[in-house]
Amino acid sequence: MPTKPTIARGIFIGLLAAALLFAAATVILKQAKKSTHELPVYGQISDFRLVDSNGDEFSRSNLIGKISIVDFIFTSCQTACPIMSAKMERLYHLFKDSDKIQFVSVSVDPARDTMEVLQQYAKDHGVTDGRWKFLRGEINDVVALSENSFMLAAENLPMGHSTKFVLVDRGGQIRGFYDGLKDASINVLVTHIKTMAKTKS
Repeated sequence: MPTKPTIARGIFIGLLAAALLFAAATVILKQAKKSTHELPVYGQISDFRLVDSNGDEFSRSNLIGKISIVDFIFTSCQTACPIMSAKMERLYHLFKDSDKIQFVSVSVDPARDTMEVLQQYAKDHGVTDGRWKFLRGEINDVVALSENSFMLAAENLPMGHSTKFVLVDRGGQIRGFYDGLKDASINVLVTHIKTMAKTKS
């Protein structure tokens, strides 16, 4: 039979855990409620030129005028990428009624991620229109784009890519980074996208 000190310790630990969870939830909620004007501007995307899965050029100009959510993946990945792409697919379907919101996945393994492979990957994730682009290019260009424009690590590719989602506003400015593996972070991203879509930011 548990002693009184043991019971008291268990209650204390339970209350402490509850308090920590409440504090974490409060921080996430406050972050989510930020207006787009309160979101920091981390930097400006420099010009770049890659091609999408249809062979069409995709450059910085394709980001202007649209809200973009960008990540770096490779199709043969068996660890983080399936989770990231599942969450990107969720966003793609969630915002299906807006052609002003686009999703961009850049391959960090262009040698294997040919246009045909990327086309099939898009189909496998339910892509039926041009709102979700899959890009490829020379590996040096991909590394430069990841590190210099998006401020994401790109070492030991393809495995060493970042798992962050990046929110880019209509002016080609980075406004937020989100953990592409965690639902809580993606929920914050959803709130920020909705808020940004209502403004001219």
